[in-house]
Amino acid sequence: MTDDATADDAVARRTEAVRARYHSTLGDVPGGVQERLRLARDFDRLPTEEALAALRHIVLTDNPLGARVQQLVHYGQLLSLGREHAARIHARGALHAGATVADLVGVAETALITSGVPAYALGTEIVIDLLASTTAP
Repeated sequence: MTDDATADDAVARRTEAVRARYHSTLGDVPGGVQERLRLARDFDRLPTEEALAALRHIVLTDNPLGARVQQLVHYGQLLSLGREHAARIHARGALHAGATVADLVGVAETALITSGVPAYALGTEIVIDLLASTTAP
């Protein structure tokens, strides 16, 4: 095997390790992460994505709150910030970590108190969409 092929294999393994961290935390690898990984590989910046994935993994899984609560907290914070796409990712991540739909509704209700009707409306929209996607044929 050539040095270039060996280096390419190493980058592929490292990239897959980053994907695996996201998959274990969220249940899949978000499209934005896929795009960032492509950019990082193309410009030899994979260490940045590796560090980010490692930090996220620690914060989301090696935390006194546990993965389920951490995902719910992220979901609520993102609702409050109006970050729809990221809130959707963490709502699915919360379900992946063992949260219930009722938990997601509770977080949306909390967002109503802390951040107003727009945050609540976004939270309920996400829950409705999740329910529709899980019951669709």
